[in-house]
Amino acid sequence: MKTFITTVLAISVFALFGCSHPAATDAGPDPRHVPWAQVVARARGQTVTMQMWQGDPAINAYMNAYVAPKLKHDFDITLALVPGQGDAIVNRLMTEKEAGRAHSAVDLVWINGQTFYQLRQIHALWGPFTQALPNNRLIDWSDPFIAYDFQQPVEGRECPWGKVQLLLITNRKRVPVPPRNPAQLARWIHAHPGRFTFDTGFTGMSFLKSLMYAFADSPKALDGPYNAATYVRLRHRVFDWIRSVRSDLWRHGRTFPTSTAQMYQLFANGEIDFAMSYNDGEVDNKIDSGLFPASAYAFVLHSGTLRNSHYIGITAGSAHKAASMVVANFLISPAAQLEKLKPSVWGDGTVLDIARLPAAWQSRFRAAEQRRHSPTKASIRSYALREPAPEVMIRLSHDFRRRIVDD
Repeated sequence: MKTFITTVLAISVFALFGCSHPAATDAGPDPRHVPWAQVVARARGQTVTMQMWQGDPAINAYMNAYVAPKLKHDFDITLALVPGQGDAIVNRLMTEKEAGRAHSAVDLVWINGQTFYQLRQIHALWGPFTQALPNNRLIDWSDPFIAYDFQQPVEGRECPWGKVQLLLITNRKRVPVPPRNPAQLARWIHAHPGRFTFDTGFTGMSFLKSLMYAFADSPKALDGPYNAATYVRLRHRVFDWIRSVRSDLWRHGRTFPTSTAQMYQLFANGEIDFAMSYNDGEVDNKIDSGLFPASAYAFVLHSGTLRNSHYIGITAGSAHKAASMVVANFLISPAAQLEKLKPSVWGDGTVLDIARLPAAWQSRFRAAEQRRHSPTKASIRSYALREPAPEVMIRLSHDFRRRIVDD
């Protein structure tokens, strides 16, 4: 069966990507060890294929209407975007290695956390490369929310792209004073049956990991490498909390939204009173786009919520490493980071250290960070929790489906 599945995956990979990737490569000396001007020159005329999650229209618009045209105009690089995230990325790169492909079908991948962990296990990422990017000097690598990805030292093998924190979202007309910890939230759920849920994807599982911290005996309980005993103890406490409120969840907790997009639609339709986002600036974007009502607002649980960075990785099999470095460097440029920061565009937090920018750029970033429906980054920083080891997410997702969804 394993051989059959691998064969099917291989066929799918070649069918989707094998014919679309250009034959031209940027062959030459290692681009990490030549002057940047030579890297840019080698990148010209290349096509860089990037695999990324494409589930949000605002993100897709930023990439297609801003990033791709700028790369073409400034560097003569064609950016080809293909859909896929998490396991899809890992399965594809593993299948390519098993098939013995000389070059990967993709050059760049949008990753973090468990995907970074899994790709490192199969040696599918190229690096370190971030030190060779000119804009790397604008990043504060002493920030643990950048230097560590789910407790894993980044060590230059992925380039930070955005920094965000998990917030809950509600409607001021329905919930003028929100609950601020798991106990208050449970009381609210019991008092308003059917009006709360969470998704079974990345955001929902991140919410449950935040609850793990709330139920831990120490704020450092989830620091460091994966500890099975700690995980099981905290998983029990979180699942006990879910079971205690389950009958009063949306649809009595018999089913859960499978994505944030589905959860957002339930919230927009008034079927539930809470949503959540692992982007502390997203609510303004969703209001501006007309999806959320003007009375929506985001807030942080005072028991803490996760904060992390997301990253760009270059595949080990990329035939366009110089061009991929140019793309990565552009994505962390002040211009690209500022555009991405605007709530009307994406609202994604910057990874740049604003203090390292020229004064004019500092002013632009501070103006762009003004929010109308979300707390400021400074006000939620003290509630930020570091992501636990990637194994926690992998096991929690599996255990939630087995012990809660299928129970």
